Amino acid sequence: MKPNSTRHGLFPPAFLFLLALALPVCSKERPNIVLFFIDDMGWGDFSCFGNKDASTPEIDRMAAEGIRFEQFYVNSPICSSSRTAISTGQYPQRWKITSYLSNRDHNNQRGMAQWLDPKAPMLARSLRQAGYATGHFGKWHMGGQRNVADAPPITDYGFDASLTNFEGMGPKLLPLVLKPGQKEPGRIWGDAERLGEGSRWMLRSKITGGFVDEAIPFIRKARAEKKPFYINLWPDDVHSPFWPPVDKWADGKRGLYHSVLQEMDRQFGKLFEVIRTDPVLRENTLVLICSDNGPERGAGSAGPFRGFKTHLYEGGVRSSLIAWGPGILKKKNHVDRETVFTAIDLVPTLLELTGTAAPKGIKYDGEALPGAVLGEGGSRKAPIFFRRPPDRDAFYGDNDLPDLAIREGNWKLLCEYDGSEPELYDLSSDRGERESLAEKHPGIVARMAKKLIAWHQSMPPDNGADFVRKPKAKKRKRG
Repeated sequence: MKPNSTRHGLFPPAFLFLLALALPVCSKERPNIVLFFIDDMGWGDFSCFGNKDASTPEIDRMAAEGIRFEQFYVNSPICSSSRTAISTGQYPQRWKITSYLSNRDHNNQRGMAQWLDPKAPMLARSLRQAGYATGHFGKWHMGGQRNVADAPPITDYGFDASLTNFEGMGPKLLPLVLKPGQKEPGRIWGDAERLGEGSRWMLRSKITGGFVDEAIPFIRKARAEKKPFYINLWPDDVHSPFWPPVDKWADGKRGLYHSVLQEMDRQFGKLFEVIRTDPVLRENTLVLICSDNGPERGAGSAGPFRGFKTHLYEGGVRSSLIAWGPGILKKKNHVDRETVFTAIDLVPTLLELTGTAAPKGIKYDGEALPGAVLGEGGSRKAPIFFRRPPDRDAFYGDNDLPDLAIREGNWKLLCEYDGSEPELYDLSSDRGERESLAEKHPGIVARMAKKLIAWHQSMPPDNGADFVRKPKAKKRKRG
């Protein structure tokens, strides 16, 4: 009898081939994915990452059941470009989104796209094509803001459902603001009502809960339909302006920031509880929690790191990452201080963990590192490259900020576009980037600068080298 015979229960090879193809799509073992992407939160702002001035018990509990990664990076120190990277697995420069998306003239002035091209290799689209239910609940900021009213809706990027804020196309929650002493709330960003379809107004302090309340029935529906799900939960918090509940008002910028942070944590807890207490979801859901970039100066904390939002120093691009998944992760209550990887690595990594094929013809800048996320180690092999936002040569009182940066091994190099004014740091002994070793190691500087400049020149350019902010128009005097 030949091995391929159908006798005695054996199947022909054609059937086995088709069955193999179907398994990744139909398997009940495919994990659910929930990605929390917090806005403008510093590396040191979770209490489990060292914050002594505020408490984040809900997030801390997830960390205690999971893994805390101390050397995780986002791929831009500012909003829109960071979100592009974590959505596509590619450097955001490839899509000409190199700073926050603004009004049409400002985008053109900086040499940027008006929105992310829907043809970009979105993680959500790949997962939906593989049978996942996909939802985006929260801030978008990859198209549809200010006077850019012709951007594609979020559902064009691979999502079955969406609910966003004032910087996205589709149904949205818009903020009412109220402070102590006020009887009636006011409205901000009201012009966003015309972007997309359907707006609901609610207190700014409750909007994170509004996104959570939309995500929970989405999860339950997918659960009832026995479909795996992928969800973005991207809050407005903890971006300024800071509007905590009136009864939790605080003094000063940092006090208000902490009140918003703690309220966000409380509102997250409702979704955490749904996943944690459902036996099936608990065993088959991977939750990832991190921030899109470093903190606003005077608000959040970058912990031991130098720099803030918009800076290429560690404080601008290093993010506290928590992974939770009791039935998936290999470790519990573990602090990983060694594994180095980035947001662009998450896309190919999650595709591999879910058994999902990558889009044809797509080359990711990220590396598939399932062992890293699961707690088995395995850092990114390729260097990590960064380019500053074109409009951020100076910010927060720092003038002539470095244009480019590269991390390779324990070495970090920052320099100008042409490689001049190098700063070299050994992050294994100087993670705060306090003492440049550029003069002591000219060979390392030359080698790393060559790679960095080559990467920079391989990317579509923006107007960073020539950007000059237009002066504000003077108000006419009334005669």
